[in-house]
Amino acid sequence: MKLTIVGPGKMALALAKGLEKEHELTIVGRDGEKLLHFTKQLSKHAKTALLDKYEIDGQTLILCVKPHALKESAAKLKGKAHTLYSVLAGTPIKELQKALKAEHYVRAMPNLAAEYFASMTTLTGDAAKKEEAEQLFASIGKTLWVESEKALDIATAVAGSGPAYLALVAEALADGAVKEGLGRSDAMKLVEGLFAGFAPLITHSHPALLKDAVMSPGGTTAAGYAALEERRARDAFIAAVEAAYRRTLG
Repeated sequence: MKLTIVGPGKMALALAKGLEKEHELTIVGRDGEKLLHFTKQLSKHAKTALLDKYEIDGQTLILCVKPHALKESAAKLKGKAHTLYSVLAGTPIKELQKALKAEHYVRAMPNLAAEYFASMTTLTGDAAKKEEAEQLFASIGKTLWVESEKALDIATAVAGSGPAYLALVAEALADGAVKEGLGRSDAMKLVEGLFAGFAPLITHSHPALLKDAVMSPGGTTAAGYAALEERRARDAFIAAVEAAYRRTLG
């Protein structure tokens, strides 16, 4: 497909690196130098265009601007797109419809793992575009189509924000190992291996079953797990999802 990505930011770059293999890309932004720097980070040539008065008639757009910049950016786009895919967190379709004209609207919430073809992308919007949306975003990882914008906003708090939460866990585990005397580089290698091996585990087993499989009576895992429960780690993560979801509501 021919795709136009509007807004050359970090998420746009992650998406472009994932999508460039199978699609023809045009990157649109306000700053020519930033666009050049953006395309230099891609392995294939991508067209570029300045945002001012850019013609979107009949195009498939992936909107990657900051939510607060929606109105300003949309005002510079001329015409009516065929399909608008928006990755703007907390921006409902009704707001997109006010800002930009399109035949179809789909909200998408990928995460930065798109760069490595491992994004968990949640989708919702025009049901006529469900199959296309799933195929498009499957090129950068797994997809989940949900039936409401509320469900997508909750998913944003988990899969969209989740890499930051898991980064905190990874850093804390490494810090714990360093505190007890392990070298930093060895600690990070252990954490990297742990996270790489956890993905297939969580795919095939419920979290509670994984926990029980590791936790021997009176063992090391039980002691560590008890320390997490004493410090309300579970409650903290539940609260983080709630806070992130509430933030999407404005």
